[in-house]
Amino acid sequence: MKTYNAKPSEVQKKWVVIDADGVVLGRLASIVSMRLRGKHLPTYTPNVDMGDNIIVINAEKVKLTGNKLADKRFYWHTGHPGGIKDRTMGQLLSGRFPERVVEKAIERMITRGPLGRQQMKNLRVYAGPAHPHEAQAPDTLDVGALNPKNKR
Repeated sequence: MKTYNAKPSEVQKKWVVIDADGVVLGRLASIVSMRLRGKHLPTYTPNVDMGDNIIVINAEKVKLTGNKLADKRFYWHTGHPGGIKDRTMGQLLSGRFPERVVEKAIERMITRGPLGRQQMKNLRVYAGPAHPHEAQAPDTLDVGALNPKNKR
């Protein structure tokens, strides 16, 4: 029996909308990253971009378990002496670009390299409920209904 290897010309990409309202961030990122890579397909090939085009809406309403809103900190350095800065997860979610929290969580679950960067281009994250991709007729995936632990 021969092992099946998909070619890029044989890939059929679908459009999927995922509503992040009330869904736990890590569980959402895990499901989205799996679908971006194409691991949910029986014809998965590791060296080909087989994943779907994913649209995540309501990214500002994502939930975190425990005290992560107050305790989880992200650090960066300005390059000047004493220039270490930080923000909490709560500040990021209530700030100007709350969709970056979801993007970064998913990006950190995708493999690093040229294929991972190509797969990340298939992700669109929006803070609110509206998105400009109605013409693609996307299917909806209810992540909260997949497992009772996914929703808070």
